[in-house]
Amino acid sequence: MSSDNVEKVVIVGSGPSGWTAAIYAARADLQPLCCIGVPKQNPAPVLPGGQLMLTTEVENYPGFPEGVTGPEMMQLFQKQAERFGTRVLSRDVVSCDFSQRPFTLNLDDGSTVKAESVILATGATANWLGLDNELRLATSGGGVSACAVCDGALPLFRDQPLAVVGGGDTAMEEASYLTKFASTVHVIHRRDSFRASQTMADRVLEAPNTEVHWNKQVVDVIGDTMIEAIELEDTVTGERSKLEVKGLFIAIGHSPATGFLDGSGVAFDDAGYISLEGRDSRTNIEGVFAAGDVADSVYRQAVTAAGMGCMAAIDCERWLADQGVH
Repeated sequence: MSSDNVEKVVIVGSGPSGWTAAIYAARADLQPLCCIGVPKQNPAPVLPGGQLMLTTEVENYPGFPEGVTGPEMMQLFQKQAERFGTRVLSRDVVSCDFSQRPFTLNLDDGSTVKAESVILATGATANWLGLDNELRLATSGGGVSACAVCDGALPLFRDQPLAVVGGGDTAMEEASYLTKFASTVHVIHRRDSFRASQTMADRVLEAPNTEVHWNKQVVDVIGDTMIEAIELEDTVTGERSKLEVKGLFIAIGHSPATGFLDGSGVAFDDAGYISLEGRDSRTNIEGVFAAGDVADSVYRQAVTAAGMGCMAAIDCERWLADQGVH
């Protein structure tokens, strides 16, 4: 991409927020350029299209009464964005210079892109245990997931023993949600007390179909096409045991994809997510907007990310108009 051309808007990211922003920006005749990234593995797969690319069935997104696979949904989003003129660049943005306009985005091949405005929609990746079979079954629909709210109501998990790994508020939320569907929810925590708030912890501890395994960590995920059991190791004695489960939910946090923003001046909140200025998509830098999971540590759903993408595109369009860019 030639640095002589200045884009009206560059969208960094290609999940529900990025593609929705692209649809709205393209329909507003902003001729958006969408930098969708390149596939990578570190240690879990990170693919253009975001976390939905690792999701087999999506049943909670409006408009798909029979459900849809995550990859299929992202292909449809992309097709719709391209229909209205979005251009796609399969490169990673490795750093940004927001000190002056036009902004400069540095790409992984050494080239640069100049932009009057930027929408950051790079999402967040789930933190995984890093076990080979965990990641294999997560990407093949084998009963391993990083989002109970997304997947917990699927038929394969109903009335089955399920396990949740973690001890923070997110793990408590996941476990509490799963109690509505599972025969038993096994909470695996490597310490002898939760880090979660007492209210959240009590909700799980008091649930009749919840069993907590203190001082335990998952060292192996057992199963060929579907998970059959997990191997646990006692963090105090080192003793190992097997626990039969039909689903494993990893709830040890998420990491927003913001490494490329180091030194850019973009402000972050205490959890490392992009900080927004108000009830819209503005960051602390004029002309730079954010949408989706990269700026949302609470909901992290495809439908909320898409809504934020819509907001970012509208905010961006209005800001560009105020700057005399049409």
